[in-house]
Amino acid sequence: MKDGFIKVSAVTPKVKVADCDYNGQQMIFLIREAEKNQVKLLVFPELCITGYTCGDLFLQDTLINGAKEQLFVIVKETEEKDVLVVFSMPYIKDGKLYNVAAVVHRGRVLGFIPKTHIPNYSEFYEARHFTKGNQSVVYVTVKHPVTGALLNGGEEIPFGTNLLFRCKNRQDLVLGVEICEDLWVAIPPSSYHAKAGATVIANLSASDETTGKESYRRDLVKNQSARLVCGYIYADAGDGESTTDVVYGSHNMIVENGALLKESSRFKNETIVSELDLGRLASERRRLTTFQVEDAYDLDYEIVEFEYGLGREWLEEEEAFEGEEVLPKTTLTRTVWKTPFVPGRKEERDSRCDEILTIQAMGLKKRLEHTNSKSVVLGISGGLDSTLALLVTVKAFDMLKKDRTQIIAVTMPCFGTTDRTYENAITLSEKLGVTLKEIPIMEAVRVHLKDIEHSETIHDITYENAQARERTQVLMNIANKYSGFVIGTGDMSELALGWATYNGDHMSMYGVNCSVPKTLVRYLVAYYAETLEDKELQKVLRDVLDTPVSPELIPPKDGEIVQKTEDLVGPYELHDFFLYYMMRFGFTPSKIYRLAVRAFQEEYTKETILKWLKCFYRRFFAQQFKRSCLPDGPKVGSVAVSPRGDLRMPSDACAALWQKDIEEIE
Repeated sequence: MKDGFIKVSAVTPKVKVADCDYNGQQMIFLIREAEKNQVKLLVFPELCITGYTCGDLFLQDTLINGAKEQLFVIVKETEEKDVLVVFSMPYIKDGKLYNVAAVVHRGRVLGFIPKTHIPNYSEFYEARHFTKGNQSVVYVTVKHPVTGALLNGGEEIPFGTNLLFRCKNRQDLVLGVEICEDLWVAIPPSSYHAKAGATVIANLSASDETTGKESYRRDLVKNQSARLVCGYIYADAGDGESTTDVVYGSHNMIVENGALLKESSRFKNETIVSELDLGRLASERRRLTTFQVEDAYDLDYEIVEFEYGLGREWLEEEEAFEGEEVLPKTTLTRTVWKTPFVPGRKEERDSRCDEILTIQAMGLKKRLEHTNSKSVVLGISGGLDSTLALLVTVKAFDMLKKDRTQIIAVTMPCFGTTDRTYENAITLSEKLGVTLKEIPIMEAVRVHLKDIEHSETIHDITYENAQARERTQVLMNIANKYSGFVIGTGDMSELALGWATYNGDHMSMYGVNCSVPKTLVRYLVAYYAETLEDKELQKVLRDVLDTPVSPELIPPKDGEIVQKTEDLVGPYELHDFFLYYMMRFGFTPSKIYRLAVRAFQEEYTKETILKWLKCFYRRFFAQQFKRSCLPDGPKVGSVAVSPRGDLRMPSDACAALWQKDIEEIE
């Protein structure tokens, strides 16, 4: 529960059709297992207390009473267990039979939610037995069919579709429930639940298997979760149900805002467990101004509150300040991807790379058309960023059927330039058919350093920035000479860290890489190389990929690069990770640290991650003034730092609160 994580589970017990005692014991076993695994929300399939496939046995008092007896047994079992349990059963109210989901916690039934949409087509004939549920909430008392004992000590229990269950000590956990077919209709009940504030939806299902239905079902769950910006737990009936006419595959899923966190293998009655990030969901809803949560009471909803226990038995470690609640720290099992800007699957990654290159080129294409420029100018260093910018520029010129010779690539060797990067810049320009100009700037920089009375032997920031600004001056003036404009090459990771010389490489007329993080730059260049038939060009691009990231402003040693960016500011894969979760979801530094430790546990120590996290926040806040006056450039992903779009941040904002949170990390 700490940091907004809650461990949830979807389970499929092996049932015996119409054997409520047996089914109840199977459910109790799974509830006990869930408690051992720190699960806080456990969802069972539709009618698993009886079996979904009982047919006309649902009209038998014996079966209905057997289900009610097991309800009492299961409720009793949960008295000492801090698990919210959701399961389905047949229930008679006012002489009508309903298919209801019971929400149970610590020995109490919090509410009954009747199924709204009763299918009566093809293999489904539920309308033969069940009545459509009512939206408005009424109250019922439940009596044991044998002993006459009253459930909940005789307290009335809410009954109706418009019920939500909110956790007192985790306000962003609001549970809504729908049952199977409810999801498959034009406007599912969960849509209204989310409008009323539900952040998690439980679906108790008995969806039989037919060819092709698996992918349709998965897409349905993912799309509904994405549309509602919610967690969605789908528990499906499986082995044990009657196979008289159909087979059930126990297709269980846990989905978060459209992302599939966990999925069972079909036909195996698997239990799946993962953690929903309620903080992430809350952040996304807060960001999306078009996602409107209305007052639940105005929508005729009733809110039932419950409270999780906070005893020491639930803690992985005790984390609290004096006077504050102690929240359980959920042990994470969900995968935390190391490169959130880069898809893991190659097919998806290749598709994404092609799309991004096209977005970049389309942005530049429009600017070329609008300005009617005869040419463009960019600095080419033989490094990753300028290589990507050149490839994008070539693509834009090809789209316009413009002569590539109007692309002026300028290499400006100086004190730190190595033979390797110089030769790669030359070969790359020649193979792409652009105009190459070589303008050494050493003498110009020496004159400038002399003018400002700065020794060439002092390799400080003045020494470095004098070179960067001289290069920008050369590019700007060449652009004027050839009626063109300067293409910026810097990437988003550099902008986040402020790793750019103000009014040097920081400035251009159009920055094609401005929203591409460094980790993604590498994949874009690699993808481009893979699509080439020209083996020599392919070889050059691969060598660029193998070259250490460096601004090459310090003289080399024995011809090798000595100034390696990642030695100075830290690994870009860490900084991109930090940037993504800070910008995309507004997570606290301590939560980002926790995620990074899990994602990079095999690459970096906790101390190393913390060191560079501190560096990231220090630089991010201190360098906003550079981002406040960025040139135009295309947004390509969900995170960008443009002052006109995604990051409207004061240049003098104070980082004290973020630094305080970092200092409290243990």
